[in-house]
Amino acid sequence: MRIDIITCLPGLLESPLHHSILKRAQEKHLVDIQIHDLRDYSINRQRQVDDYQYGGGAGMVLMIEPIDKCITALKKEREYDEIIYLSPDGELLNQGIANELSLKQNLILLCGHYKGVDERVREHLISREISIGDYVLSGGEFGAIVLTDAIVRLIPRVLSDETSALSDSFQDNLIAPPVYTRPADYKGLKVPEVLVSGHSAKIEEWRLNRSIERTRQRRPGLLND
Repeated sequence: MRIDIITCLPGLLESPLHHSILKRAQEKHLVDIQIHDLRDYSINRQRQVDDYQYGGGAGMVLMIEPIDKCITALKKEREYDEIIYLSPDGELLNQGIANELSLKQNLILLCGHYKGVDERVREHLISREISIGDYVLSGGEFGAIVLTDAIVRLIPRVLSDETSALSDSFQDNLIAPPVYTRPADYKGLKVPEVLVSGHSAKIEEWRLNRSIERTRQRRPGLLND
């Protein structure tokens, strides 16, 4: 898989992309993640990529020209399955979307900043808008990292135990059940007996029941879905 991230603040992305699962996935050559500095496609020597909005109002807006130049240059090298703009009012990211995107080959993620991007970018240059939640961040870079991590960990051979992702929260519209590890008895706080029984069928039944119970208590809307 190839993921190209377009940003005017590449430094925000460098650290998370070089640690943990994202680092290992790149080292295994299972994913190629490239950061593209939007200022390299600026319209003047000052590397300007934003301007005041027409009609007045507070805040700057990312211009269409540098974004168009960057996307056009990338599309000359390969075809993209999706060109995604990270925006507060896009479709809300969930596990189903992450599963879907993990099956794609080439993605572009466009990070907004300031007051966002020129509306013509949203109307003509991108194919999809995704939000990581109903709140506003300083820039789309944080959303891009969340989306990238959610996608990459689902790629086969990225995780040491490939079955781990299949049992994550939300895969079956259920929250994951409680988990325990050693010691089995800590200051009188004991692990449920069924988990140390060695009875696989009873353990799976217990986990399913706990998942349903926890989902009903914490995220009942998922059961309706």
